[in-house]
Amino acid sequence: MINWEEFEHIHVIKKLKEVLGSWWNVDIIFTDEQGKLKGYEPSKTKFYNPSTHVFLEKESMRESLHEIAGQAVDELRHSESNYSVRKWDATGYDMTITPIVIDNDFMGTVIALGFLKDNQPNRLADIRERLAVFGASNDIIEQSIAKMKYIDDADRQHFTDLVSLVAEEVVTLHVEISSRESRIKELNKELGSRYKYDNMIGKSKPMQDLYNLLDKLRAADSTILIQGENGTGKELIAKAIHYNSLRKDKPFIIQNCSAFNDNLLESELFGHMKGSFTGAIKDKLGLFQMADKGTFFLDEIGDTSPAMQVKLLRALQEGTFTPVGSTEIRHSNVRVIAATNRNLKEMVEQGTFREDLYYRLNVINVQVPSLKERKEDIPLLCDFFLQESAKGNIAKTITKRALEKLYDYAWPGNVRELQNEIERLVVLTGAETKIVPEMLSGKIIEASEKGKVQGARMHGKLKDALEELERQMIRDGLRRTGWNKSKLAKELGISRAGLIMKVEKYNLDKRKIAK
Repeated sequence: MINWEEFEHIHVIKKLKEVLGSWWNVDIIFTDEQGKLKGYEPSKTKFYNPSTHVFLEKESMRESLHEIAGQAVDELRHSESNYSVRKWDATGYDMTITPIVIDNDFMGTVIALGFLKDNQPNRLADIRERLAVFGASNDIIEQSIAKMKYIDDADRQHFTDLVSLVAEEVVTLHVEISSRESRIKELNKELGSRYKYDNMIGKSKPMQDLYNLLDKLRAADSTILIQGENGTGKELIAKAIHYNSLRKDKPFIIQNCSAFNDNLLESELFGHMKGSFTGAIKDKLGLFQMADKGTFFLDEIGDTSPAMQVKLLRALQEGTFTPVGSTEIRHSNVRVIAATNRNLKEMVEQGTFREDLYYRLNVINVQVPSLKERKEDIPLLCDFFLQESAKGNIAKTITKRALEKLYDYAWPGNVRELQNEIERLVVLTGAETKIVPEMLSGKIIEASEKGKVQGARMHGKLKDALEELERQMIRDGLRRTGWNKSKLAKELGISRAGLIMKVEKYNLDKRKIAK
């Protein structure tokens, strides 16, 4: 079933309605497959023509619309036409009725109303009379009549094409959201699949693959290199490896290699002797010695200097090190887990990271998926963070529309950024129990708007505006479907050959837009 309330808030549909409203002052409404009005709230829905409010707030007029739309759908089922143009006698003006077809089933209609298809005398007088009968004020009547436009043959094709695009976008978004929801339900039903591994959460395939790899490392004692973007949870993975290993009862030591300069880092890692440098007032054990028989997690290993890399290589290869200011070689039985958000292989090629150290660290490589690679996990993560933040506070839930915007955001800060966003929402929403899109951070709302089709330009020729909208929809559709032209053509309701021609027309070659 189509969720009409959700689609009313989709950016591309709002933009198409703006285009239609700005050019012809028409209003767009939706009905279900029987012609019953959907997504209309008298106190909230905004229209370009005041007469639309006057008529639709009357139950008798909604029943009249129901009957006309239902008849049009029945006729369109047996017609090759893509739309129907009808006069709404009760109002005096005309409307187009375009079906919404999903998997060959008529699921509803898009109705554009409030225009004149012919320039016959007395039509405006008829509309004026009907508005007066329904109790409209003189101001409303005059405003409505002033906005009424005649759409001639030259503009009619462009007009009906834009209305058809609204219907096509409803279909595209319905398919996309349904597919996403089906995938999430699928994941929830999968027998044996885990949504949690220690403190990591996720049911997506990338996370399941990660869990399976971690299972294989339980009995291993090899050096591990964890690579992934900032905020993906590399430290959580290191802890999971340690606390599921044979060393779980021994120390787990963490050191961020970018936190100190070389001298201080050497002292932290290997220790120092009293008097070895200014401020060394007593002997100090290094972290390699403190981690003996346990696990040493070296975070941001890619930020170490070439000189420090030499000393780390010796500690890893031979298990030996020398404290600062000492000549005594010490031994440590340590399993090293290193992590970085940098591409060490590229650094090796550039000469900024030692090749021998890279291969010594990269015995087992663990790639951590970014949040944009596992967006199916966003609902699970949101629920978890909401529960954590709700301790002692009001329990909150995220609406589907807000969740859609979270899906559309790229999450450069990954899970950490999502956690911070949820914490912010819990604090700033106060006594509100539902988190709606307007409450999200500006950057998320803005990214969601940009991620959708931007719509036709509001200036210039109508033909140019329509082509710009078509180009953007095809461009985004190609990316979304992985350049599956057959699938996209079906979504857009055009032939594959027609789509290929448009791809060539708009110069949407994969090599040029995949960047």
